Amino acid sequence: HCRFIFPDNLLGISWVDSSWIPILNNGSVLDYFSERSNPFYDRTCNNEVVKMQRMTLDHLNQMVGVEYILLHAQEPILFIIRKQQRQSPTQVMPLADYYIIAGVIYQAPDLGSVINSRVLTAVHGIQSAFEEAMSYCRYHPSKGYWWHFKDQEEREKTKPKAKKKEEPSSIFQRQRVDALLLDLRQKFPPRFVQQKPGEKPIPVDQIKKEPEPAPEAVKPEEKETVKNTQSAGAKGPPEKRMRLQ
Repeated sequence: HCRFIFPDNLLGISWVDSSWIPILNNGSVLDYFSERSNPFYDRTCNNEVVKMQRMTLDHLNQMVGVEYILLHAQEPILFIIRKQQRQSPTQVMPLADYYIIAGVIYQAPDLGSVINSRVLTAVHGIQSAFEEAMSYCRYHPSKGYWWHFKDQEEREKTKPKAKKKEEPSSIFQRQRVDALLLDLRQKFPPRFVQQKPGEKPIPVDQIKKEPEPAPEAVKPEEKETVKNTQSAGAKGPPEKRMRLQ
């Protein structure tokens, strides 16, 4: 049975040695990368063999196995180192890339890791959106489904309520109400009356009725004039006689 061993994911870590930063260049960057505390460096690589035997890096082309090369350099800020599997002097297979920015070493993610990360981020966002949408969903057997949002309640509370315009009453309604009030007044007459606003109500029995004014004496001359006007009004205007031509 074949057993695949997956290395630890090093995409989330970085490594730096501040003592090397001032002297980093094309010739020293591979020595900086081969530090023992660097987690990205493989001790079983051909670079370690060449270093122990005090040979130049040109001998890497004649060996088979894992090796590290300087792929790109932009002094003094950027260096790219590639880890590759050499199978022959002319045939190699890339395994991983590492970039050094201002002395800090990072592992460049492969295409599968990038796609996997993007898919997981999208799925997490969609799942969170569905969970939040389901939290606002309500159901009742008589009403069915509806949405219940919290911010909608706050807007309704803060929103001033529009006052409804009172429609004027019709003549029929006013006449009917006046008739009902008159009927109630006749059936249940008031027992107390407040003559002026702010005063204490007084029972109706204690109110003094003012005497009616006596009819004034009419002079005989005025009586005659009144009779004459009445008789003249009764007789009417004199009739016009027709003229004979």
